[in-house]
Amino acid sequence: MDQDTQPGASAERHVLTSEEQELRYYKEHYRGDMPQLTLRAAIMGLALGAIMSLTNLYIGLKTGWGFGVAITACVLSWAIWKFFRKIGVTKSDMTILENNAMQSAASSAGYSTGGTLVSAVAAFVLVNSAHIGYFHLTLWIFFLALLGVTMAIPMKRQMINVERLRFPSGIAAAATLRSLHHDLDHKPALQKPVADIVTTEDEDREAAAEAEAADAEGAITDESQAQKSANALFFAGGLGALLTLLRDGPSMLMEVGIVKKAFTIIEGVYPIFGKKAMDYTVAGEGSLLLVAAGGLMGFRVAASIMLGAILNWVILVPMMYNQGVIESLEYRTMVSWSLWGGAACMVTSGLLAFAMQWKSVVRALSGVGSIIGIKSKGSGNKELDDYIKQIEVPGSWMVAGGVVGALGIIYVAQVAFGMPIWMSALAIFLSFFLALVACRTTGETDTSPIGAMGKVMQLVYGGIAPGRQTVNLMAAGITAGVADSSSALLIDLKSGYVLGAQPRKQFLAQFWGIFIGTAVTVPTFYLLVPDASALGTDQWPAPAAVVWAAVAELLANGMESIHPTAQMALWIGGLVGILLVVLQKVLPPKARIWVPSPLGLGLAFTFHFWYALSMFIGGLIQLVLSKSKPKVDSVYTVPTASGLIAGESLMGIFLILIPLIWGIFAG
Repeated sequence: MDQDTQPGASAERHVLTSEEQELRYYKEHYRGDMPQLTLRAAIMGLALGAIMSLTNLYIGLKTGWGFGVAITACVLSWAIWKFFRKIGVTKSDMTILENNAMQSAASSAGYSTGGTLVSAVAAFVLVNSAHIGYFHLTLWIFFLALLGVTMAIPMKRQMINVERLRFPSGIAAAATLRSLHHDLDHKPALQKPVADIVTTEDEDREAAAEAEAADAEGAITDESQAQKSANALFFAGGLGALLTLLRDGPSMLMEVGIVKKAFTIIEGVYPIFGKKAMDYTVAGEGSLLLVAAGGLMGFRVAASIMLGAILNWVILVPMMYNQGVIESLEYRTMVSWSLWGGAACMVTSGLLAFAMQWKSVVRALSGVGSIIGIKSKGSGNKELDDYIKQIEVPGSWMVAGGVVGALGIIYVAQVAFGMPIWMSALAIFLSFFLALVACRTTGETDTSPIGAMGKVMQLVYGGIAPGRQTVNLMAAGITAGVADSSSALLIDLKSGYVLGAQPRKQFLAQFWGIFIGTAVTVPTFYLLVPDASALGTDQWPAPAAVVWAAVAELLANGMESIHPTAQMALWIGGLVGILLVVLQKVLPPKARIWVPSPLGLGLAFTFHFWYALSMFIGGLIQLVLSKSKPKVDSVYTVPTASGLIAGESLMGIFLILIPLIWGIFAG
């Protein structure tokens, strides 16, 4: 008889209450006596977080996308620490919960700071042709991340402890760590969401099924696979760095005066479709960065990007140029026309997809009372309350962090952006509810509607503060930044929940990660983007920022501010975005795979054709591997792609910084 089954009730299986669910977790899964947030775990996490935050900043300026860092950080840390043990630097391996705390710090640094910089902040630079002051930008990024992290505190207990939403990426990170550390004795907390569970027997059966299916979430399943993945990651990182050095190194040597005569080893772009086609960016690039990005995106999105690129750069842009609508073949001139159709497709599809998740929205908003109730009173079960007091993050931490974060945001918004106190306070208030929705959607689907969240706020503030583009951008930036941090960090907390980690220590690791992420990304952003002319270029297309700025401009100036053909493209793009979402909803499952991704289709209108080609190649390689050699795909695709992105990003930033440092010392 199951330990939670009531005696004498063999005919009726015991239905778990939420209090019993939590108490069972603390007794069977929690292992707070194991070392977790040690000094070595914190140092390793902050170091890897600094690297990951730079790579996400780099690729965000290139593509507008950000990629998860948790599994990459886990594999990197495991491999580095194993090497240290081999050469005698350390005498013991990290525990599984030390490695989990490490990835908490790394994830916080990588997730919570760069997203705002490549979207709202970069859009501010485009709109105002000026940077935000360094001091104010540093405070802005820090306070947004702090508010996002603290908002995740009450959501964590409700969505993870009580409702047990899946957060699939968190499960994948936990499964990877369990495999790396041979964590066979501990019983992982892999029960399905409460909405799908009725009794204790259901829980145990479903937990076993979840454990068997964990590898389907992208997890590494044994040490030999982990070593192969680590080797692939390091090799790919070296290859990416070498290709970048050979491509961009010669121009750097010319810039610092080491060589006087220009030479080329690897071209940045190759006219594989002819020189005339290259005028419209229809060419191939000498980089593997976006091939790797395409592999991580998957074939459907990558193919949709390719379809959009053909439609835009092969058909529409040449047509508009020949008709005199586009006045020159400069990239910024071409994309200033093309972005309207793409942006409309992304915005309408994002908003409609968000609206279609109304059940998640209703559940999220109906859970507000539960979240507040959890923090305002005990459970009524003394044993459970004692566990909670010892293990969970105190409500006082949430209040302190929330107050400091909110006041900091209000201060910077007023001083740096001229935003009235009531407007920034309203944005913070609304951010809680939109972050709640984003977190629940992430828990249920593993996708976070951050773009839609930002556009909702842009529309709201377009009505509240018409004509004020800066207020529009930064108010939306509050919501997007907070929601992004909260939803991403709940993925990390889910991993800790599965492994039996202490939430307080994970929160502290995340809190420390904010400092290193802010300290690294803000100055790097200034160096990579010295002024507005650097954005919307071949080097930094910054598609996310371009779309944010375009929406702000449209709301401020009205439809008459853009060319009639761009107005037509805007309407058509918006309708296409709606149609694609509807088709995804109504078509049978076998037919849905042929429906293009509206996000991918629209994104192609905001950056070069050669970017789309690289992503398509990467997505195609991943598709072929997944079909023909699924084991090779599961072991090598993610680490190889992550290594290429990290290697090229870090070397690219290094080559940009060398002339600046050289100039300082030479002067």
